[in-house]
Amino acid sequence: MSEPNPRSKSRANKLRVGVLASGRGSNLQAVLDAIEAGILDAQVAVVLCNKKDAQALERARRHGLPDAFLDPKPFAGQADSREAYDRAVLDVLRKHDVELVALAGYMRIVTPVLISAYPYRIMNIHPSLLPSFPGLEVQRKALEWGVKISGCTVHFVTEGVDEGPIIIQATVPVLEGDSADTLAARILAEEHRIYPRAIQLYAEGRLLVDGRRVRIVGD
Repeated sequence: MSEPNPRSKSRANKLRVGVLASGRGSNLQAVLDAIEAGILDAQVAVVLCNKKDAQALERARRHGLPDAFLDPKPFAGQADSREAYDRAVLDVLRKHDVELVALAGYMRIVTPVLISAYPYRIMNIHPSLLPSFPGLEVQRKALEWGVKISGCTVHFVTEGVDEGPIIIQATVPVLEGDSADTLAARILAEEHRIYPRAIQLYAEGRLLVDGRRVRIVGD
């Protein structure tokens, strides 16, 4: 069964993207650079972080964007702490009329609260060629397995960790003598290239989810 891209129904205004981040926000910066270069026809409506000292918040402020720090600690005592936190995240996203959610180094598992509110409207960038090496420390795992090619994946977020339908991938060679850091640096450069591209395809209404596949309309 195919899931249409809701952007195909109404594209009069720029796509409003909400970015969730936990750290330095280099993929956020790549999105902002693409917008400013006219490559990406979207606007970042809000940047939300779960860490007060996240550099992504500073990037948002430098660009004059709405930003929000949402502390997970007050939710920790609740029986459904993760869901309660995501309900608060959802309130922020709705306040800013977010159409598409982009995870950019967001170090929390997204719960069904957000996924059901934004079905096939949450994207993530992962530093491996999924379905290989989901989760954390993926460059170390790639080197331990002796793979010859690694890369990155933009995918829609579903309830399974790093299991959602794949939108775009990019490859990089694994070089003799690579460390996890040197491999990560080359992969990151590709992340910065393909994440804005995936968001632009969504903004153009060109992504169609068909089961586990994402079809790019017009390609």
